[in-house]
Parts: sequence; structure tokens; C-alpha cells
Amino acid sequence: MEFFCYHRDRTGSLPLREALGEAHWSYMDTYAERLRARGPVFTADDVLVGSVHIVDLPGPDAARAFAFDEPCYQAGAYRDVLVRRWRDALGRTMWEFPGGPDDDGDRYLVLGLGEGAAADLEPPADRDRLIAYGSLLSDDGGTWVGTAALVSAPDADSARAVLTEDRYTDIEVHHWQFGGRR
Repeated sequence: MEFFCYHRDRTGSLPLREALGEAHWSYMDTYAERLRARGPVFTADDVLVGSVHIVDLPGPDAARAFAFDEPCYQAGAYRDVLVRRWRDALGRTMWEFPGGPDDDGDRYLVLGLGEGAAADLEPPADRDRLIAYGSLLSDDGGTWVGTAALVSAPDADSARAVLTEDRYTDIEVHHWQFGGRR
């Protein structure tokens, strides 16, 4: 069962995040075989504002433990955490992305939150620019609550275009990078 976790930084927490860098890496190393995608999230000015992890875990309790036992969360570096069931529409990890971690495009997290009838269940036709793509669901997997994508695109507007604009109450677009130890 896969989960999408998005830790959003508290304003001014960068020194704390930096001090806990090795603790964060060591914690994530214990989940390395379960991670489908991971990486830091930035503003357009390249200021770190969060982290995304897509992880395969036994259930919602394990997903909450993964998100809330993380050292930066425990130390107060994050203002909030989004944890949602994830339904992968690509069937691959970020390491299987055709462009690899060093392709020429900028990378983005596109997060669309919605309600009602599910939208964008199938990825757009240009799958080669999608690093990860899937539905966000309730804990029981029965209710669609949005769509998230990690996208290689020339700009934020092109990245946003992977979602159908009028089907979401909010769409966020942030710079994102491949994460993990190399």
C-alpha cells in the first residue's frame, strides 16, 4: 500500500533542518527499499520549503509513524504534514524515470487538492516527462481527494498543465529535486 507524504517546513526552520540532515538521511535509509520517490521541495527562489516521499507501507498507521517519527518533524522543523494513500498511475519508481535524475528539464511537484468526482486518474499522454503521477486517496482508499505529480517541465505553467485546472479547489506548483543518497 503506497502513501504520499509531504512535509512542509515551518518558516525559519532551515538551520534546524540542516543540523538534523544526517539524522534525516539515516532515518530515510531505513526505508530505502520502500521508497518509490523522494526529494526536497523549493520556492521559485530555491529556498527549501519541504520534502516529498512516496513510500510503500503496510497501512495508514505505518504511514503516520513514518511521517511523524521523522527526526525533523520530531524537532519541530515542519509546520504540517500531508499523508494520503497514493494510487500510482505509472507503475515505476522515480529511479526508473526515462530522463533519469540528470535530464535537462526543471522538476516540479504539482499537487491538486479536490473533492467530488475523481479527476485526472489517467496520466497525460506525454508520460516521458512524468517522474511520478497518481491519485491521492482517503486512508481506506475509497475516496479521491486529489492528484499529485512529479514532473520534468520547462516552467511551472507547463508543469501545472498536467492537471485539469477546473477540477481542483487548489493546485500548488513547487520546484522539486530528486532526493536520496547517491
